[in-house]
Amino acid sequence: MSTFFELPPAADQDDETAEVAAPQAEQTEQDTATDASLSRYLHQHLADIEALPTYRPRIGVIIPAYNEAESIEDVLRGLLAQTRLPDEIHLIVNNTKDDTFALAAPFAGLHKGPKVAKGQKRQRTEVFVHDIGQNPDKKVGALNYGFTLIQDADYLLGVDGDTVLAPNAVEKLELEIVSDTRIGGISAIYSIDDTKIKGVVAKLLIAGQRTQFAAFNMQNMLRGRNMAVLGGQCSIFSMKALRAVMAENHQQTPWVNDSEVEDSLLSLQIKSAGYLTKISAQARADVGGMTTVRSLDGQQVKWNYGAIDLMWPGQRGDTKGQPFHPNLRLRWAENFGMATNIFTRIAFLVLLVFSLSIHAFVFSPVWLIPPVVAILLNVRIAFSMKNRNARDVLFAATGIPAEIYMWLRAGHFVRAWAKFLSRVKVDNWAEQAKAERGSGNSHLMPLIVLAVSFLVLGYTWFQLPVLIQTSILWLGWPLLYVVTIAQTVVMLGKLFRRERGYKV
Repeated sequence: MSTFFELPPAADQDDETAEVAAPQAEQTEQDTATDASLSRYLHQHLADIEALPTYRPRIGVIIPAYNEAESIEDVLRGLLAQTRLPDEIHLIVNNTKDDTFALAAPFAGLHKGPKVAKGQKRQRTEVFVHDIGQNPDKKVGALNYGFTLIQDADYLLGVDGDTVLAPNAVEKLELEIVSDTRIGGISAIYSIDDTKIKGVVAKLLIAGQRTQFAAFNMQNMLRGRNMAVLGGQCSIFSMKALRAVMAENHQQTPWVNDSEVEDSLLSLQIKSAGYLTKISAQARADVGGMTTVRSLDGQQVKWNYGAIDLMWPGQRGDTKGQPFHPNLRLRWAENFGMATNIFTRIAFLVLLVFSLSIHAFVFSPVWLIPPVVAILLNVRIAFSMKNRNARDVLFAATGIPAEIYMWLRAGHFVRAWAKFLSRVKVDNWAEQAKAERGSGNSHLMPLIVLAVSFLVLGYTWFQLPVLIQTSILWLGWPLLYVVTIAQTVVMLGKLFRRERGYKV
């Protein structure tokens, strides 16, 4: 018996294959449609997220202004040209006798930032111009008045009435202070715009101040960007940190007039409250420079006096001295360094004259090493400036201008210590304002004292027998050798230290 198996016709096989393929095709089309739908949903969801309002910290600017008619318009224009506009700007005019208010008044009101791409929100800010008239607390009173006006702000940006910010300064300061909640305040990198300076003396003084700022900024940069003083010229503060200072020190306001340098005292208090005080890595500002010897003396004596008052042990007023505070270590180093500079210069001149008077001086090329190292160090400082110019390099490389400026700083240093140790109550704010108006001759006092001292020493020298004269020289020169060698080693350390790419 045979069994036959018949294969289905060809047409029947095709129908069966078609029946299987049809559902697969439908499934593929459904998957494609689902993927497209998911893709559209994802794009729409991301667009919706992008459109949601993002948190933007509120920044209030406070500008204390005292007789700032020459610069206030540039200051306000600089703030209104920022890539990140502050949310509000309060100009606090006080004790002013010039046209500061009249020149600033037209800036009051709402301002819009530059046009932006479609779909982006245009920045806005509002300028308020206040004239609070006579203010016994001067700059401190103006700052505290401004503080009360921005209670809903997250950050307070203090700007002096003669300080012009770089176009991206507010943006950089915001990015840095928002990045770490431990930061209580950040100071900008300061310099001075010398493009409009006229006169030989003014140019020399401004070049010296630019070098002084650069050296100070670099020191703080290389100390982990820890800033000893959040300078009032341009610094941003966390409002939380300011309120913490008020609570910890039982103050009704962040700033108090216990110190000649209100910004240094506040910086110490912020640090003591557990916050960090930093110098910005990128935000820059050009501050007002002193163009006369008299005005420079008034400013620098006030700064030095205030620093001494803060670091001196004991309590002379409402604020106790804090000699071991971390923020004051650099101040002690600066004072010790300046005292050493004064000693080596005066000692060398005195010993040189004494030696020549008895024909006992023998020149040695070794004495050229310290001034050469000093010049090289000044040149390196000049090249560390971001906006250096030929004048900065010449000031450093020629040596003589820098030496003249060092003698001026020595005079400020001596005057500040003399005023502090005399315990005579002096309003150094008023003294500085007087000097800036061109009044007073206090800046000549160190020169007069130095001249009289040399005359007395010279007369005394020639009354001494030769044996005592030679003994003085025998002791004096070795002592000067030792101090000068130590000073040169310190300068060499600064000359060869790594600057880690920082530009000041």
